[in-house]
Amino acid sequence: MGADTPASIEKQRLVLVTGPSGAGRGTAINALEDAGYEAIDNIPLSLLPRLLQGPVHPRPLALGLDVRNREFSTQALLETIDELHARTALEFEVLYLDCTDDVLLRRFSETRRRHPLAGSEDPMRGIGREKQALEPVRDRASVLIDSSDLSPHEMRSEITRLFALDDGLRLAVSLHSFSYKRGLPRSADMVFDCRFLQNPHWEADLRPLTGSDPRVAAYVAQDVRFDRFFAQVKDLCSSLLPAYLEEGKSHFTIAFGCTGGRHRSVAVTEMMAEALAQEGWQVSCRHRELERATGQDR
Repeated sequence: MGADTPASIEKQRLVLVTGPSGAGRGTAINALEDAGYEAIDNIPLSLLPRLLQGPVHPRPLALGLDVRNREFSTQALLETIDELHARTALEFEVLYLDCTDDVLLRRFSETRRRHPLAGSEDPMRGIGREKQALEPVRDRASVLIDSSDLSPHEMRSEITRLFALDDGLRLAVSLHSFSYKRGLPRSADMVFDCRFLQNPHWEADLRPLTGSDPRVAAYVAQDVRFDRFFAQVKDLCSSLLPAYLEEGKSHFTIAFGCTGGRHRSVAVTEMMAEALAQEGWQVSCRHRELERATGQDR
């Protein structure tokens, strides 16, 4: 039997990329291809079994699917996802790219393209129909990326970071700071509210700074409630992350929010990232409001 025994055959890595039209599926597919994946966009669902027959492909696969697929139906896509998850020879993930309705509408207006489900109607009607059809698929996502605030360059960087090829099983932990004024990050797996901590905004010398500055971080950490809060959140993360890794999850996002996303949430995010990195986790940070660089909210 030799090299053909099941024990000697590596798992085929497969990423299924989907989401509403205009959310960035094409950018994601291109980024995965540049990262070393064999990328196929909008392959008919009926051809998937044939594609996966035979020996393991020398490169991981990235498949793009959306409502333009000639065999698309919500039920057919859900059945395909369930079948792929059931295949023990696959390391399978669903990457779902989401986006707010207003940003999708703006993107269609800027490109002057018709929405595939709107025809000659208002594109917003097509956006609504498509999101409704994809909602059950969104619930099955292994990785959810909200592209509303991401430039194509930022999207490519995020895809490369999350799906870079390596030889070991790892859990990529992403820590985000955000402003409650602008809403929750929809890709977060866990969210913690930092608004109860003392606010550097009310200190004139700290107001122009951000939570990345050691002076702001020290001010936030001086709150009498900080140590207990930080220790309990860290203990929770330390106990849950190994369980998610054992379950086979490859990405996990933890978000910290405050009023404006510039001070308290940024400081806590940076400190938690350092604490988890010291425990050996692969961590990265994203500060949503600082990236927007408005400099107006606290």
